[in-house]
Amino acid sequence: MIQILMIEDDLELAEVIVRYLKSFDIEVTNTDSPYMGLSLLNQKNYDLIILDLTLPEMDGLEMIIKIREQSDIPIIISSARDDILDKVMGLDRGADDYLPKPYDPRELEARIKSILRRKQNSSNTNSSDNKKTLFEINNNTIKLKGQLLELTPAEFDILKLLIQREGSAVSREEFIYASDHIDDGSSLKNIDVIISRLRNKIAKIDDSKKFIKSIRGLGYGLFT
Repeated sequence: MIQILMIEDDLELAEVIVRYLKSFDIEVTNTDSPYMGLSLLNQKNYDLIILDLTLPEMDGLEMIIKIREQSDIPIIISSARDDILDKVMGLDRGADDYLPKPYDPRELEARIKSILRRKQNSSNTNSSDNKKTLFEINNNTIKLKGQLLELTPAEFDILKLLIQREGSAVSREEFIYASDHIDDGSSLKNIDVIISRLRNKIAKIDDSKKFIKSIRGLGYGLFT
């Protein structure tokens, strides 16, 4: 059974979510206290956290930092705050997804399972790829030769896909479709810009070779 920790002070909403997800073999433990949430996280192995931003005692954005200090557990932000800055800050601080309220519980259930699938696939990829590559993926961070690369969410998505497909070509369209942080209507030229930024950031750590190479007529590939 999937174990979820929810930190939500709207107890009526929490009750609805708890009852709904239980029918999908997902057990939810809810608390309206951020400090109790941190305590519960230390006491039990949860698979994912659903986090409200507007909480008593501590703002949810600050809560993300506290969680990341002790765990790489996936975090879905569930918030009625519609300021784009909150979304950007939440994702930059380590959240995996942002679900604005109100939402259909069916969407929450789908996102939970999608994130957990990605985490499992990433774990499988890391166990094999990290043996042969200089890059290391860990939650929402990527390191090159042990040094952390400072990446935007879109840059992280693109580099992660390149690492997972190391040695083969990835088309610009695939980058767009694979990222939750790139608009589906984005120009393919936007991918070229992001690739250029990635090359510059990688070169600051290791400029011995061009790791990301253009593959004529196909796209880009990572070669270590």
